[in-house]
Amino acid sequence: MRRLHRPICPNPEALKSNYKHPDNKGALLRASHGKCMYCESQVSHVYFGDVEHIRPKAANMYPELEFEWSNLGYCCARCNNAKKDQFDAVCPLVDPYSEDPSMHLIAFGSSVRHKTGSERGANTIATIDLNRAELIEKRAIRLSQLQNALDACYRTVNGNVRATLLAALNEEGDADKEFSMFAAALIDANRPTTAN
Repeated sequence: MRRLHRPICPNPEALKSNYKHPDNKGALLRASHGKCMYCESQVSHVYFGDVEHIRPKAANMYPELEFEWSNLGYCCARCNNAKKDQFDAVCPLVDPYSEDPSMHLIAFGSSVRHKTGSERGANTIATIDLNRAELIEKRAIRLSQLQNALDACYRTVNGNVRATLLAALNEEGDADKEFSMFAAALIDANRPTTAN
């Protein structure tokens, strides 16, 4: 899960009655680069995506936040269904639009782990099921491909070619790429150390 920047609500009038309005949903989709705000899967390739209520709009929860822009995000159906109406005000899920998820979560191979002492990170992983088998498998495939590219890059003798390849590979950790948190962690772990 990477930090996202909440856009300005493009159609506040429509938001008053329809939080799924295409203008607003499109803004959330673009802000998340077409990825689920929680699992980083490319949603828009295979599904329309859901407008997610960070604090549930259920009648016994936060119905007053149903049309509140700061309570909306873009996610996949799997994460949305796993989350359901679960919310703990004392230990809320990590909200990638309003905080930096790296304060609570780390990529550990193809799994996501909570940072030591982060109850919110642990709660987010468990509630949304961020280590479900399908996600681990897809992340592992992505990391394997990236590791092969890194190996080839670092075996390249020509310094100019290596620099060009490294620049391209570094982009694989950019926020717009699927599973970018995991890709960035792998790239960072494979940077050569400089000898003193």
